[in-house]
Amino acid sequence: MDKSSGKKFGRRGFLASAAASMLGYSVVVKAPQVLARPLPSDENSARLQKIQAPKDAKNLAGEFFMKRVDLKCDLLVAGGGLAGISAALSAARKGKKVILVQDRSRLGGNSSSEVRMHPLGVNPERVGWREGGIIEELKLENAAHNPQLAWEMWDFILYDKCVSQPNLTLILDATLYKTETDGDKITAAWVRSDTTLQGYRIEAEIFVDATGDCRLGMEAGAEIMTGREGVDAYGESLADFDEIGTRQGSTLMITSRLHDKPMPFVPPSWAKKITPEQMKFRSIKGDGLSYGYWWIELGGVYDAIRDNEMLRFELLSIVMGVWDYIKNSGKYEGVENRALETIGMLPGRRDTNRIRGEHLMTQHDIEGKWKEFDDSVAVGGWSMDDHPAKGFYASDRHPCRQKGHVPCYNIPFSSLYSNKVKNLMMAGRNISCSHVAFSSTRVMSTCAAVGQAVGTAAVICVDDKITPAQLRANPEKVKQLQQTLLRDDQTILGLKNEDPADLARSAKVTASESIADSSPENVISGITIDLPKQNKNRWVAPVSSSPWIRLDWRSPQKFSPGRFIFEPGNTPLSQTGSDYLLKTMVRGPQPKIVKDYKVTAVLEDGSEKVLADVKNNYQKLVVNKFEPVLAKALKVQVSATNGDPNAIIKEIRVEA
Repeated sequence: MDKSSGKKFGRRGFLASAAASMLGYSVVVKAPQVLARPLPSDENSARLQKIQAPKDAKNLAGEFFMKRVDLKCDLLVAGGGLAGISAALSAARKGKKVILVQDRSRLGGNSSSEVRMHPLGVNPERVGWREGGIIEELKLENAAHNPQLAWEMWDFILYDKCVSQPNLTLILDATLYKTETDGDKITAAWVRSDTTLQGYRIEAEIFVDATGDCRLGMEAGAEIMTGREGVDAYGESLADFDEIGTRQGSTLMITSRLHDKPMPFVPPSWAKKITPEQMKFRSIKGDGLSYGYWWIELGGVYDAIRDNEMLRFELLSIVMGVWDYIKNSGKYEGVENRALETIGMLPGRRDTNRIRGEHLMTQHDIEGKWKEFDDSVAVGGWSMDDHPAKGFYASDRHPCRQKGHVPCYNIPFSSLYSNKVKNLMMAGRNISCSHVAFSSTRVMSTCAAVGQAVGTAAVICVDDKITPAQLRANPEKVKQLQQTLLRDDQTILGLKNEDPADLARSAKVTASESIADSSPENVISGITIDLPKQNKNRWVAPVSSSPWIRLDWRSPQKFSPGRFIFEPGNTPLSQTGSDYLLKTMVRGPQPKIVKDYKVTAVLEDGSEKVLADVKNNYQKLVVNKFEPVLAKALKVQVSATNGDPNAIIKEIRVEA
């Protein structure tokens, strides 16, 4: 009852009032605008307010309830997987106004809790290093703050990184559905969020398609490629794996948990009846009981986008059938007390569309021609890993073919922008490559490295008012892009630090001590990667003696900040449920990373000034910002690691 009027306020009254408010009338009850706590900053609050439709907002054309919001930015990134996140963060951190649009309520794409696939890329145990850059930062953040490896916590860490980043506006639960173009350039993209009854028209200078499915590129008129090519297309020996035009499939992941009592399982009536013949090449043992089975896969002979509902049901019927086979066939020991804990409902797509760029990567590039690239911006290293188009129903075939151990390779910038749409770049599994090359570049850590590259390139394009193709055509701009990426810890094979603003390169480097096969000068070698058990590009000293390393200049230099790259280790590191990966992973801060250290400037008169006193570090790349100082030397003293007996510094940069 409404006490102020004495009237009853029943269901019909409520519905009438709600309808009136939707049509623009005042709400009957005014709710106080109370938040659980203040937002992280005024800037965050302003960015969140910016995407809310004002009270006088117009409706979208042809819509009764959808309100229109007009936004402008330097860079629009469509797609909030690891590629899109990396692109958005890299540009926002360099001062560009970025909008990141994601069609789900969670970031992370196939690595999110909705799909639960672990991000993979190069094999760090074999090569001695990982991709570096933003994806390394995210993995180290996850290791430190999510040692339990909860998938939902991983989602939150990604959200926190984005929503806390200045210059980055995040719009979730929103789908890009059309574009406006002027000739061969995109001028605006249209995005709708039916969960908030808001539609956005977003103008930008540069657009990045990180949707995986190429939705932005398709709407803008980019040249779209899909499916397998034959051997004759590019002369690739691996292109004969399956029928031309078919693709890899989508997967639903499951997890299970061991209980302290028997846990019976009764499948639904529509579950597939699995036969031993179907399981001939598919192992139940190993990771699957706790992590799921990537080989529960379908869709390569269908349209994984338009046939998604049919594929979801069919995949669920196989999931239920496989679990029934595990639990009730009597073929497997130790499963009586095991029960399903999570069942994926969002098929994780591997393979839909790709956008043709200026260069199309092929098997030949991955196997060695990459060394001819002069515009390398990211690194890959996953095997050329193809899956039968019929997926689970290809029971007479192994569920994948992995072409040996692919040597690590570089990815060129010319494969990361459209050959038709001048201000469109791509990041993720949709870059310009043949299907054979795609079978290696598609994995998520590689996608993230590509994302960081295009986000960084977007900054140069906006600053210089040029297109990605114009950037590529200018050797000085290509070098600027590469050097910026190296500065931000992106691994690019064959390149070294040549940054003229790095004063460390001209310094004399000494140290209190070094282990036999390392040298203090290694921190200015310009290279930050080593093979396993090598110390060619790092300084190493026993941490027990609180070792120091010092950079001296012939004359005093004015500098700020200091940038340090520490050693994170070369074991696998990923958000995962895989027992195989967990056997060698460290959950928590990585032991080899320097934890506590002090940065000191030696002034002209010989006195010392502490510039930074860092405690509890767990990141590989650390930028210590301080007021510019005029000094003749800089000293870094390490007092603790996160567990390793040696202090290791891979690079020191001192910027003018």
